Amino acid sequence: MEHVVPDELECPSCGRVHPGSERFCKDCGMPLVHPARTEADVGERGRRARKVDARYTEGPAVKVAYAKDLAQAEFLAGLLLEEGIPSMVYPPGAGPYAPLMGMRAVLVPESGADAAKELLAYEQRRSSPG
Repeated sequence: MEHVVPDELECPSCGRVHPGSERFCKDCGMPLVHPARTEADVGERGRRARKVDARYTEGPAVKVAYAKDLAQAEFLAGLLLEEGIPSMVYPPGAGPYAPLMGMRAVLVPESGADAAKELLAYEQRRSSPG
């Protein structure tokens, strides 16, 4: 399968346009998304980006959770995305030499913080034994 780099991406929070080689907004740190296109043009990554609810894209990034490692942080980010809440993991785990182990913070835009905390608290209660 051929990997195609988009010409440009945009920030769902501040709207700044970035080159397709960038992954995070240089102004606010949010993950970048594809500009609105047809479904056929977007692909899997674009379909994921379209899950973002605009209500949860405003304000600076705030910490909503800690994860014990990169895998757990990415799992939490996936849960948030399913509810339309964009997130980022800090420190990121990109690149061949990035450590997989070690605490990570999960950050979301300020407007999505309450919804994210509520969702993550619900998931923790639901998965706890007892």
